[in-house]
Amino acid sequence: MVRSVLKPHATLFAAILRICDPALMIIVGFVAYRAYLGSFAPPDHYVLFLAVGAFAVATVFPMFRLYEPQRGAGVAEELRRLVFAWMFLAALAGGAIFATKMGDTFSRVWVGAWLVGGFVLTSVLRLSIRMGLRALRLRGLNQRHVVIVGAGTLGSTVAARLLQSPWAGFSIKGFYDDNPVSASVAGRPVSVTNDRLLADVAAGDIDQVWLALPLRADARIREILTMLRDHPVEIRFVPDIYSFHLLNHSMTEVAGLPVISLTETPMSGVNRMVKAVEDYAFASLILAVASPLMLLIAIGVKLSSSGPVLYRQERVTWNGERFSMLKFRTMPVDAEAASGPVWMRQGERRATPIGRLLRRTSLDELPQLINVLKGEMSLVGPRPERPEFVERFRQQIPGYMQKHLVKAGITGWAQVNDLRGDSGLEQRIQYDLYYIDNWSLWFDLRILVLTLWHILKSHNAR
Repeated sequence: MVRSVLKPHATLFAAILRICDPALMIIVGFVAYRAYLGSFAPPDHYVLFLAVGAFAVATVFPMFRLYEPQRGAGVAEELRRLVFAWMFLAALAGGAIFATKMGDTFSRVWVGAWLVGGFVLTSVLRLSIRMGLRALRLRGLNQRHVVIVGAGTLGSTVAARLLQSPWAGFSIKGFYDDNPVSASVAGRPVSVTNDRLLADVAAGDIDQVWLALPLRADARIREILTMLRDHPVEIRFVPDIYSFHLLNHSMTEVAGLPVISLTETPMSGVNRMVKAVEDYAFASLILAVASPLMLLIAIGVKLSSSGPVLYRQERVTWNGERFSMLKFRTMPVDAEAASGPVWMRQGERRATPIGRLLRRTSLDELPQLINVLKGEMSLVGPRPERPEFVERFRQQIPGYMQKHLVKAGITGWAQVNDLRGDSGLEQRIQYDLYYIDNWSLWFDLRILVLTLWHILKSHNAR
């Protein structure tokens, strides 16, 4: 059996990174000064800036879990953490220069080159390490030799996930089960737990034992832990939570207790800050650019029918809170006087002529940029509904209320997939929940880019 040549030194890699990252910051600073200002001997205040920056890197990077073991984690996830860490560092640098009133004493090009160069080099360093480890693992080196206790559905699911990711470095040696129903699973042999597990672990060829047992088998799990407690083998428990409806689930610690979050909002901590910056920055920019168009629309609405230019309607957003959503008025003021609140249907004729044009192009939504700047909505998120419809849909559609784990948005993943107006509500909710479960800054930017195209081609605008 090929044993690992690197796994005893996992903490050494983290220690090397902890030294290399601050050192790279200093090196980048000197190289940038030489390239732009022509000297390898920057003034003392530049050197002090680099020293403080190196200390900030050593302090901030652990906050973003950049030195935790990454076996099995995706490259995109590590780069995402690195991007957020550098955004935080850039904010710290800008704030420090502003607070000390030293902006005129530093070259802005040099500061920018230092930040960009630092991000690029730390990214290249991590990618190089990852690619090197991946190449070793694909060749059978640096492996963790794993056995799985539980040859049922959960155990086979775990095995399938590991076998689909050979670069993660987990080699499955076999299965153990109290009552095997087959001689093999996923091409690996299945043995009786009590007959073989302890002897195989004692032989020293197993690095990790993964317990893929149902939650009700807590007594059996304790027995296996007791059986293996005299052997230096890692034991991992894979809880059978995949039969639940999971939404952005995670493992956390509260008051020293391990807690599995089956459903939680992605808008917490750094993510919440990033989302707020995205909303305020883009909403301000779009509002500034669109102001002349909004003025022309306001004049057109006023001339088309009597009544106010803006239409205010109560909607439901994050955590079920209500707010007054703004739109350009597209219907006569008495359109719902007789019927009360009704769901818009394809082809209905209540809208004014200019209102139909605004709905088809979604320009009636532009005033919601003000809702975004007030913190009531986001640019991207599930579309908000009226309280009357929320009460109805929460009874009819499973998981409907989970869309309120994030702020309502002007556009969203469902909208750019042409699920708008009276299109299938159940399918639209599934798209909203997919967005919540997979939220990232890049996902938001993708949706914003797609929005214009889908507005132009959509037949379901509302």
